[in-house]
Amino acid sequence: MINKIYDIYLENPWISIDTRKIRRGALFFALKGPNFNANELAIEALKSGASFAIVDEEKYVLDHRYILVDDVLKTLQQLAKHHRKKLRCPILGITGTNGKTTSKELCLQVLKQKFKTVATLGNLNNHIGVPLSLLSIPLDTEFAIIEMGANHLGEIKFLSEIADPNYGVITNVGKAHLEGFGSLDGVLETKTELYRFLAKKNGSVFVKDNQQILIENLPEGCPKISFGQMGDSRYQITYKGAQPYVRVEVESEEIQSQLIGDYNFDNIALSIAIGLEFGIDLKKIKKGIEEYAPTNNRSQIIKTQLNTVLLDAYNANPMSVEKAIQNLSNINHSNKIMILGDMFELGQEQDKEHVNVINQSLNSGIKEVYFVGDIFNRLNQTTYKSFKTTNELKQYFKRNQMKEAFVLIKGSRGMKLEQLLDCL
Repeated sequence: MINKIYDIYLENPWISIDTRKIRRGALFFALKGPNFNANELAIEALKSGASFAIVDEEKYVLDHRYILVDDVLKTLQQLAKHHRKKLRCPILGITGTNGKTTSKELCLQVLKQKFKTVATLGNLNNHIGVPLSLLSIPLDTEFAIIEMGANHLGEIKFLSEIADPNYGVITNVGKAHLEGFGSLDGVLETKTELYRFLAKKNGSVFVKDNQQILIENLPEGCPKISFGQMGDSRYQITYKGAQPYVRVEVESEEIQSQLIGDYNFDNIALSIAIGLEFGIDLKKIKKGIEEYAPTNNRSQIIKTQLNTVLLDAYNANPMSVEKAIQNLSNINHSNKIMILGDMFELGQEQDKEHVNVINQSLNSGIKEVYFVGDIFNRLNQTTYKSFKTTNELKQYFKRNQMKEAFVLIKGSRGMKLEQLLDCL
């Protein structure tokens, strides 16, 4: 059955799982979720231009354009795995608690200076996203980058078996998705599943030279490509500052990024190491990095009429919030303001980690801090103001306008803190 579906896919190599985004000739996969059954929408997908619909309930099969399988999701994953075997390009797998998407985008900008390169679109990095990403890779691709996310044990192992990467990197390990992992040890165990997969096939891993916890968890004999500021690293890259944009130096060549925050040094250093490892000229590496500007609420600098805003509201966990606070503390500005929203999916560690952030804020030297969200509002016992909802804080700022400030906005995606922009 997979061979039959793959032959159809080769004729029209587009996959759709959303009837609102049907491309003519695409294969429609009727996935199911807790609150939907896309088998019911297969007829709509075909009317919108899909060539075939993959379904797993016989009652929805109306003619030859419906392909009945046992499980649509498993079929999608098997098709991606089959396609991966046909690809001749190396694949770099990227996972980690923070920085996955930024690292992926930087590596893409660098690698495409020499190779026909394809990377995960957006954050399609889970059990559905990784197969979709793989199936978006044309057969003539010369290099591919697959981002892999996880929120429970065993997920990186599963995704690695589908993507079959030749190289891998774990950006870092921190407290995130603790509801699924249970503890930081659970996060480490899951992320390093990528190392263990690569070790079995003699694949190489890129490791930042000061990531001791990751170095210690490298399987014995697993090929390692080290990079960073230490003298014994294969690729030595020097951090030159971030006021506010990160500057680095490699082989006497200075690179000025459009990325804010010293925490982005690791992501930049990785892309440089990967470029050098695959024979890309340093001038072209510099071009790729310097031309990349973040989007989608990820460490974006936005100049409003009244203030400068560092918008980092795509996601938040204890590690990324701590780094954001430290970075703001290091920025030279006379009027620094911090807006921090609730962090989600922390399980039993939720209150403890939010209290830690409150204490970090107190110790940061930043005088004006605003907390927003049910958790922060309940736990905040300081003189800092706190609000239950983003809208309440927005109304407050409309009444109390700030001017000539450098404002950090950081919180989990569900807080929708970007809604504050039009009143700053």
